[in-house]
Amino acid sequence: MKEQLEKIKQLAERELEECGAADALENLRVKYLGKKGELTAILKQMGGLSAEERPVVGQLANTVRKSIEDKLAERTAQLKTELAAKKLKEETIDVTLPGNAPSVGRLHPLTATLNEVKEVFLGMGFEVVEGPEVETDHYCFEALNMPPHHPARDTQDTFYINDNVLLRTQTSSVQIRTMEKKKPPIRIISPGRVYRSDTVDATHSPIFHQIEGLVIDKGVTMADLSGTLELLMKRLYGEDCKIRLRPHHFPYTEPSAEVDIMCFNCHGEGCPMCKNEGYIELLGAGMVHPKVLEDCGIDPEVYSGFAFGIGLERITMGRYEINDMRLLYENDMRFLGQF
Repeated sequence: MKEQLEKIKQLAERELEECGAADALENLRVKYLGKKGELTAILKQMGGLSAEERPVVGQLANTVRKSIEDKLAERTAQLKTELAAKKLKEETIDVTLPGNAPSVGRLHPLTATLNEVKEVFLGMGFEVVEGPEVETDHYCFEALNMPPHHPARDTQDTFYINDNVLLRTQTSSVQIRTMEKKKPPIRIISPGRVYRSDTVDATHSPIFHQIEGLVIDKGVTMADLSGTLELLMKRLYGEDCKIRLRPHHFPYTEPSAEVDIMCFNCHGEGCPMCKNEGYIELLGAGMVHPKVLEDCGIDPEVYSGFAFGIGLERITMGRYEINDMRLLYENDMRFLGQF
């Protein structure tokens, strides 16, 4: 029996040394130390030994068991260390390799341009005021000196919700609301989305964005209007930017003017974008009509002012040399990713 125990000890130690997996180690533990293991089977035979042999064999059996258990624990620790080292090597990150940059969003050209315009006017002491897109006929037309059946309404009629409520055609309605609530001096711009019955082409859309400006104070003249617009355009397009003012008529301003900017596509030579005129109509402006002031509770004998309305899309096209307004609305990332 002593020979069997020694043999079991040698066999177990060799197999444990060669074992390379945790599940295989468990199988060896069961094989030698389990209830039906080889060492247990030897110990069951001790009943047939003499009283003198039993303590000797029992002591040897305990020594063999402890030897196998120690070897099993040692090998288990080794395998855990080897597994951890292997895992660490496999998961090592080489910080010198170039990474994958996350996709970062950016401002839409319209938003970027609007922010620039706001900064220019804030620098001149203006406030930014917003108002509702769904307006009443009073604020959209009547308060702007366009009573029912006025011919100027024909070019601006938009989506009506009922006979008195419609989607605003211009942000001038915000100017009226401001003049009703606040007394001069007033210096505001009112950006926002507007709706008109325009046919879609390279420079027109039935839905677009407008930035309107209003200044009311004592002694305001057409020269103040011209200087303000000239400063804005030079800030947006550079010191060599050229604009021109053409006499025009708006019911809510008198005198009135159309303000054009040299075509940024052909630089005044004439092309389809500017309809071969060399200039693109950019905005309408003028001195606020005395009746509009009076209807808002402002004395036109004491105060005067100017107003203007700029199409955000058009100045954006000039800012980024875009030759078709429709590109701004198509959400094509190949196009938007350039800005």
